[in-house]
Amino acid sequence: MLLTHRILRRLMLWHLIGGALAGVFVLQPVNDLIYFFQAKPDAPSALSYVGRSLLASLVGPHLGKGLFYALVGAALGAAAAWVMRGALQRNRRIVQLTMELERDLVALIARGEGSRLEFKSSFRWDVNRDKLNRQLEHAVLKSVAAFLNGEGGTLLVGVADDGTILGLDADYQTLKKRDRDGFEQAVMTAVAERMGADVCANIQVVFHGGGSQEVCRLSVLPSPRPVYLTRGNETEFYVRTGTSTRQLNVQEGIEYINNRWPK
Repeated sequence: MLLTHRILRRLMLWHLIGGALAGVFVLQPVNDLIYFFQAKPDAPSALSYVGRSLLASLVGPHLGKGLFYALVGAALGAAAAWVMRGALQRNRRIVQLTMELERDLVALIARGEGSRLEFKSSFRWDVNRDKLNRQLEHAVLKSVAAFLNGEGGTLLVGVADDGTILGLDADYQTLKKRDRDGFEQAVMTAVAERMGADVCANIQVVFHGGGSQEVCRLSVLPSPRPVYLTRGNETEFYVRTGTSTRQLNVQEGIEYINNRWPK
C-alpha cells in the first residue's frame, strides 16, 4: 500500500512539473503565435516574436506571464494526474475482481452440478462428433429458461459434466466474430429471439480464464414472469428439478405458474 501511495505521489509530482513546463513552453508560445497573426506586432517574424516573448517571461520583465502559464499548465497536469489516478485505481480493482472470480470459478466447479449450477461442454460445437451442431444451443437455452423460471442459477459453458474445463475455442470458430464479444452476442441473441428480449436483463455474462481455457459464466436471476422457450412452432416450459432440467406439460405448467407467479 505504501508503494502505491509513493507511486501516486510521484505521478502527481511529474504531472505538475510536466504540466508547468508544457504551460510555459507550449501553451504560451502557441498563444503568442496566435497573437502575432491577429495583432501584427512590430517583429520581423513570428518565430522572432515568440522567441523574444518566451525569453522575457523566463529571465526578463515578463516573469509574471511565465508564472501564469506555468500555473495553468500545472493545473492541467494535476487534472490529468487525477484522471490517471482514478483510471489506475479502477484497473487495480478490476484486476482484484478478476482474481477473485478466478478463485471463485475453481471453487464453483469443485462443488459439482446442483439445483442452481449446471455445466455445459459447449454452446454449439459437438464435442463427441467434432463438428458444428446448432441443436446443442437448445440444451443451453433450456437450462437458462429453467433457471429463469425458478430461483435463478449459474450455467458454466466450456466445462464438461465431470468438471473438466474444455474451453470455448471450438465454439469461437463457429462465429463470425471469433471472440468473447461474438460468443456473448450469439448467446444473448438466441435468448432474445427464443424467450423474449426482456429476459436478457436477468442474465449476466462473465468470462473466466484465457487462451484455450476460457469459460463463459451465465448468472441467471429469477424472472418476474413465466418464460417460454420457442422451438420452431412449439412453445416449451422448463423448470429446474434437483440437478436436472425438466419440461412441464400444459397442466403441470399452469399449476406451476399459478404457484410461482400468483395473480
